[in-house]
Amino acid sequence: MVTKTALLLGTFVGAYLLILLGGLSGPAVLALCVLLGVTMAGIGFGIAHDANHGAYSDDQRVNAALGMTFDLLGANGYMWRITHNVIHHTYTNIQGIDEDLEVSPLLRLSPHSTHRRVHNWQHVYALFAYSMSTLNWVFWKDFDYFSRRNLGPYRGRRHDPGQIAWMVGSKLFHYGWSIVLPLAVLPVTLWQFALGWLTVHLVAGTILGVVFQLAHVVEETAQPLPDDLGRMPAAWMVHEMLTTCNFATGNRLLSWYVGGLNFQLEHHLFTKVCSVHYPAISRIVRETAARHGVPYYENPTLTAALRSHWRMLRRLGPGAERGMATVAAAA
Repeated sequence: MVTKTALLLGTFVGAYLLILLGGLSGPAVLALCVLLGVTMAGIGFGIAHDANHGAYSDDQRVNAALGMTFDLLGANGYMWRITHNVIHHTYTNIQGIDEDLEVSPLLRLSPHSTHRRVHNWQHVYALFAYSMSTLNWVFWKDFDYFSRRNLGPYRGRRHDPGQIAWMVGSKLFHYGWSIVLPLAVLPVTLWQFALGWLTVHLVAGTILGVVFQLAHVVEETAQPLPDDLGRMPAAWMVHEMLTTCNFATGNRLLSWYVGGLNFQLEHHLFTKVCSVHYPAISRIVRETAARHGVPYYENPTLTAALRSHWRMLRRLGPGAERGMATVAAAA
């Protein structure tokens, strides 16, 4: 984890400084912008995600410090811990509560979501919608969530003024280093800057948007709803197994880059355990699931996971309802 942290942060800062120093050709700068986007997503996966779960280190001061990388990249760690750590991990794949199923009005990721005519083509434009994810995060999402009194299962929630001040201050700092400083020191036109800046976000947004969907919106997983009394058909741990799918767990480079998020089953069951331990834990989870007749969903390769997600987008686009045979069997 320490080596990865140094490499990712060093690469990001190094690429940024090389651009600021100037003197590079246009194609070279564009290539560095692509590298910044790839590294930005990697920092989110491999550093901030573990840290904000309190899983990077036994020392919570280390977790808090490294969790701030999230804020420096334009997102807000405090709101992430609410919407992701609490809401997504407690109410996984439950439409209307899990925000991961409602990432954009352009996408219909649940059979229980409202169907719009544009969704018929979502399998065509989904990558474009995903590419907007970091831009949405930097300029809209956190401001919107802080303004809401009702968020997922929370009602009438009020946020500490210190957290609001930190959110605004960290956003301004991000705008400063990513927009104001480059415009001030680089001899580029506005459109040249916009091209490079958008490249960073479109690359990072696409990677982040796609990877987070491959674990839950694929053909294998269920999307159950509570009954009239608010009860779910399966206990929480079984629910996590039914709604979550691993992918490409044999790909060591991918596992390293996405911070073990391809071991999504293990992550959902053991959120406080550092991602470096997921491969070892996965053998125990698989054996225990088989012993108790609980499914262990996994797509063997990244390509298989991408294809499964694409087929789901096609299936959900026209408004087709998915069967809930797995959940019915579990109930």
